[in-house]
Amino acid sequence: MNDLGGSIWSAAVLLFFLMDPLGNIPVLLSVLKGISPKRQRFIIIRELLIALVILIIFLFVGQSLLNFLHLQQESVTIAGGIILLIIGLRLIFPRPEGVMGKQPGGEPFIVPIAIPMIAGPSVLAMLILMTSNEPDQLGNWFFALLIAWALSALLLLTAPFLYKILRERGLKAIESLMGMILVMMAVQMLINGINILF
Repeated sequence: MNDLGGSIWSAAVLLFFLMDPLGNIPVLLSVLKGISPKRQRFIIIRELLIALVILIIFLFVGQSLLNFLHLQQESVTIAGGIILLIIGLRLIFPRPEGVMGKQPGGEPFIVPIAIPMIAGPSVLAMLILMTSNEPDQLGNWFFALLIAWALSALLLLTAPFLYKILRERGLKAIESLMGMILVMMAVQMLINGINILF
């Protein structure tokens, strides 16, 4: 994929940033507050697996969805850039309710951990963009998705431990850095989409 570096690893890093596991740790811990550690682990694993299934489905049917909606590659590139820009700015300038907005309480099922924390709209849009730009690289995008998901899973499963080490300030600093990288990627995607149009 020309505008994203063209490799499995660059795509995996981008998807990892979009999943934003570090930024989701405080939200995850607040959603699971009051639940026993053993049950928390079970819930996180279950939600991760549900998110993976959703992401894989979107990866393989994304191009068909574009064809069905009669969307051109340029519009998907520009839309993807706008979504990345919004997510990046929210990471740099966080809001009290978090990147994904307010989250419901209680024991979660699918919402809000699987969707939108892991399989969020930005990740789903990026998967569609990847398969749209280079459908012949579907195998590479699949491996990139698995790598990003595995890294996110590792961080989310160690959420309580990481929170003790980094604390909220450390997590916010890393999240801001990820946000700046996403903003730069977003601007490049917008430039590429506009160049194709004109």
